[in-house]
Amino acid sequence: MSEANNAPRGGINRMSHRVMNLAHLLTQNARRHGDRTGFIWADRSRTWREINSHVSALAAALAARGIVKGDRILVHSRNCDEMFWSMFAAFRLGAVWVPTNFRLMPDEVTYLGTASGAKAFLCHGDFPDHAAAVSGPALEFTWRIGEGAFGETSLGEAIKANAGTRVDNVAVKYDDPCWFFFTSGTTGRSKAAVLTHGQMAFVITNHLADLTPGTTERDATLVVAPLSHGAGIHQLVQTARGVPTILLPTERFDIAEAFRLIEAHRVSNIFTVPTILKMMVEHPAADRFDHSSLRYVIYAGAPMYREDQKAALKKLGPVLVQYFGLGEVTGNITVLPTELHDREDGPQARIGTCGFERTGMQVSIQGDDGRELKPFETGEICVIGPAVFAGYYDNPDANAMAFRDGWFRTGDLGHMDEEGFVYITGRASDMYISGGSNIYPREVEEKILTHPGIGEVAVLGVPDPVWGEVGIAVCVPREGAGSVTEAEMAGFLAPKVPRYKMPKRFFFWDALPKSGYGKIPKRLVRDELEARGLLDFHAPNNQPKTN
Repeated sequence: MSEANNAPRGGINRMSHRVMNLAHLLTQNARRHGDRTGFIWADRSRTWREINSHVSALAAALAARGIVKGDRILVHSRNCDEMFWSMFAAFRLGAVWVPTNFRLMPDEVTYLGTASGAKAFLCHGDFPDHAAAVSGPALEFTWRIGEGAFGETSLGEAIKANAGTRVDNVAVKYDDPCWFFFTSGTTGRSKAAVLTHGQMAFVITNHLADLTPGTTERDATLVVAPLSHGAGIHQLVQTARGVPTILLPTERFDIAEAFRLIEAHRVSNIFTVPTILKMMVEHPAADRFDHSSLRYVIYAGAPMYREDQKAALKKLGPVLVQYFGLGEVTGNITVLPTELHDREDGPQARIGTCGFERTGMQVSIQGDDGRELKPFETGEICVIGPAVFAGYYDNPDANAMAFRDGWFRTGDLGHMDEEGFVYITGRASDMYISGGSNIYPREVEEKILTHPGIGEVAVLGVPDPVWGEVGIAVCVPREGAGSVTEAEMAGFLAPKVPRYKMPKRFFFWDALPKSGYGKIPKRLVRDELEARGLLDFHAPNNQPKTN
């Protein structure tokens, strides 16, 4: 596959009929809500009419520089207004928006540019080294986002030069790509998941139905995560309802400022990840500002531990919404709505579930042979439906591995109960085998987090000469909770898990390594363990450091 719009649908029938160009969402807002505020960033605010005008001007400038339907536009930027405009400008031209995680190194962004066949590079002014490094056989020009001293021109200058120019939305078909959603690269090189105009129209509708029902232009949303990935999808969904987007004034995640903005703008929904939500709930600002306007606090990207769920429900009220989904399915696998987040444990509480199938989507728990398993049997979580991506760009081997008989294989392990609620056990790559028994780290992690002195934990398997593999737990004490010892943790855990699941060692660190999206990848924990010399704990007289 050499062209983006030739991406296979991996078993899903190709659709060639015409659909709405996603940039039409801005056209609608400019017509219906032209004078309403659509974007707020620090002391700047823009109406939907102004946003639509800026996007048209940028689209005109890009078109004049040779960007046409199907071209890929690589974008490396912190959250800002011009990054937001660039998404819709790409859509308007029928081009493909290719955002990166702004925390990536120059060589990593160079790889993404080459792998995507990008023709243009839009780079934030804070990253001159990236602008200098990125190249490729297809790349024709680099423009700067915001202030700086590099690039052929800046987006601000391009918009100003084309002010007042009207650009119509290019006609698109269902399978025409609009976004290359790069996976976070937890295993090997990042891959470009091809998202299409038709697929994303379904995703928008599904998110509105399942995550934020009843959303209107009278709501408001706060961005606390990079727009390059899940938060960008969320903002696209909010745009569909004319909801104003509010950005934090600086790149730094200032929790007090986030709560201040929630109070000032009566923010009604937020998209975040469990680690960020945990930080917000535990911050003193949660008690200083009025957050009663919140209706939906959506968390995704990783399961949320039960103890953290209960703390968030106690602090914020019944506003939590969980969804399970990967970039390849754009979040559309399961949902656990507000009314199913129980504040307390009890016989009716569905502890540990990530919810039930999203509207229009089907989930199957499958064995290694593709056979659907019975309720409560653990297997790989697989999914089909209109939200499944078109395939990985220019990567037939990855496509062959990702699909089986039309089902997208998530790589996550779990089971389903008799009512269709899904429970995630962990990533297939996280499972380890000790003495012939499969160990799923998440189960042990949940038990460890019931200790009042532990705030975060990661359990992973490491080689062992006797058992093949054994578990080790890296724990982060809660602030102000005092020290916790290995012996204390082992004694606490002993009555809660079978002996064969008991971690061989417990280490205590000040913090766990996190990805740019706030997740705690086990590979980063493993790398840090190795760097600290803690993996060789079988060596005689080895006395590893614990922090």
